[in-house]
Amino acid sequence: MKPVSDDFLQLSASALVDHFRHRRLSPVEVTRAALDRISHLDPIFNAFCVVDETSALTAARASESRWMRGEPAGLVDGIPTTVKDLILARGWPTRRGSRTVDPAQPWHEDGPPVARLREQGAVILGKTTTPEFGWKGVTDSPLSGVTRNPWNAALTPGGSSGGAAVAAALGLGTLHLATDGGGSIRIPAAFTGVFGFKPTWGVVPVHPHSPALTLWHQGPIARTVGDAALMQTVIAQPDRRDWYCPPVQGADYRQGLDAGIRGWRIAYSRTLGYARVDTAVAARVEQALQVFADLGAHVDVIDLDLPDPIAMMQPLWAVALALAIEPLSDAQRALLDPPVLDLAEPGFHLSALEYRRIEKAREEFGRRMNQLHTDYDLLITPQMPITAFAVSHEVPPGTDYRRWWEWSPFTYPFNLTQQPAAAVPCGFVEGLPVALQLIGAKFDDARVLRAARAFESVQPFVLPPMPAPAISRVREPQRTT
Repeated sequence: MKPVSDDFLQLSASALVDHFRHRRLSPVEVTRAALDRISHLDPIFNAFCVVDETSALTAARASESRWMRGEPAGLVDGIPTTVKDLILARGWPTRRGSRTVDPAQPWHEDGPPVARLREQGAVILGKTTTPEFGWKGVTDSPLSGVTRNPWNAALTPGGSSGGAAVAAALGLGTLHLATDGGGSIRIPAAFTGVFGFKPTWGVVPVHPHSPALTLWHQGPIARTVGDAALMQTVIAQPDRRDWYCPPVQGADYRQGLDAGIRGWRIAYSRTLGYARVDTAVAARVEQALQVFADLGAHVDVIDLDLPDPIAMMQPLWAVALALAIEPLSDAQRALLDPPVLDLAEPGFHLSALEYRRIEKAREEFGRRMNQLHTDYDLLITPQMPITAFAVSHEVPPGTDYRRWWEWSPFTYPFNLTQQPAAAVPCGFVEGLPVALQLIGAKFDDARVLRAARAFESVQPFVLPPMPAPAISRVREPQRTT
């Protein structure tokens, strides 16, 4: 019998399932350990807005019974899992980081990926933090306060899925469901040194759709590519509530994950034609390119010379925010994070003709990126042009940036094009994580995951050291029943 790691919260989901199958570990003891770690570390890092011990332990006991009978419910039976607070989860309020959402209303519905995870036995621990409506690239909100980076608590973990990324990095659960409307999976994954995957739009069903609609993806954040592939296999199943949902694909993203990338053609663009990148960050990413070459891929450095697509993205975001706040009363609007109102204002005045012109420009941009993949299997860019900066700031202090997208220029283009994209940790600059971004053709999600796994097999991802519990700072996490 193989010994079980003393810190089994760092084990992969597949390793935990193997231990459950052979009765070396129980879902109950793993869940208790995760809840205990949350109680010690969340007061410092603030990754959760809801932790429900009663519900989690009830689900863990049911999972334990199934494993004892040899009848697991599915691929993730007993795996501790979290859900970002922009996604419906039965029994808990979905407040979206906002004081404008009344928690005292029925919450009887799971979003599609949450429903798929529950059906396959996942133990959902609670909900992770987000900025209000997921509007910015850092994670703080008037409702849940400031979320902090596990590598340095004085720094931001990024956003808007900052809570999910922090939970992944600290072992506060194993699988983490997040959203990405302009970089919200990839930004915090890069800043915290974990793996984040934005699937092709539509592959993971969504209900209800965000006001951002075709920009808004749901997908996994995890400590390993294998865990993300496992989670993607579970959540990429159809749901009739999503009018845009494609037919059943039945993809198992674990298949072929370790088949390598020999013979692939990969393009690298340092700036996409418009981005500013810190020299040390670019050097670390470009050093990582050699890993792909050593694995047998042919890597070309290219100059895409793209115009900054923020000219398309910003009006679409403005309309989405306007849709979100239009139903709110004056009293509710007074509760909002103030920049939300400013950013939404242009959305109230954009005409239908102007909106359609933007969408036509978006279509042309998408075609251009599609055509790139007739010559290349993958595109690589830096994921972030900088490392994490001080908390409680939308932009790095002391810089000329005015809004968050100016320091995240590599993320939103691939929401516009709906392509699969992954944040892959590739090293450190001055002790802080750096990531590269892997982008594939639409619906070529498996190829992106396979390349990320090939890189990880040579350069395993490094997790932050576990901080000693600050007992004097411990408080009970928020709970609901």
